[in-house]
Amino acid sequence: MKLLLLSNSTNPGESYLGYPKQEIKKFLGEKPLNIVFIPYAAIRFSYDEYERRVNESLGEVGIAVKGIHRFENPIDAINNADAICVGGGNTWKLVRMLHDNGLMPVIKERVMAGVPYIGWSAGSNIACPTLRTTNDMPIIDPKGFDTIGLVPFQINPHYLDVNPANHGGETREDRIMEFITEDPNAYVVGLRESTMLHVDGNTLKLIGSRPVRIFKFGEETRELTSADDFNFLMK
Repeated sequence: MKLLLLSNSTNPGESYLGYPKQEIKKFLGEKPLNIVFIPYAAIRFSYDEYERRVNESLGEVGIAVKGIHRFENPIDAINNADAICVGGGNTWKLVRMLHDNGLMPVIKERVMAGVPYIGWSAGSNIACPTLRTTNDMPIIDPKGFDTIGLVPFQINPHYLDVNPANHGGETREDRIMEFITEDPNAYVVGLRESTMLHVDGNTLKLIGSRPVRIFKFGEETRELTSADDFNFLMK
């Protein structure tokens, strides 16, 4: 199993997929691949536009994707893909569309068989057992909170350490602590911007210069860097 799970697509002042494109290229290798892109998390722009943005950026490193919406049969598209790429946006809408198209078990089967998987933001969320650690507003009924479950832990993308000034609500940490109180067996990785998790078989590594936060009920919250061992999360 080969996964590249990104916190975010773009940093302020950078081009779209600017910071991760070299890692994506390294992950996929030099051989031309039939890469199916899933744009279902897009809400306020079209799937065509999403596909164009991704191709415009990744084309700079010799990578091209084809949106799953262009295929007559989305299940056949996944079954014939050499790699699968899932973009960010609204996780609830993404999960609903995957359920509506019967794609959850198909994606899992293909990735478990060795097809590389790349996701960012919502695309990383759905690689976890549940969407419940997304930051997104539930704008649509997802027809179930279970997701693909490629990894046994949860990711909170775009992890923030502080609340904005004059905001009196809960912090991101507060929300995650609520989650692990309700689900005490789950680990949650607070994945900060410009960082990504690389899975190769049962080996898990952090890529990026910023640390991540590890949350587990009954344990002290930890900060881990790319120099640390993350394989305990895969057990």
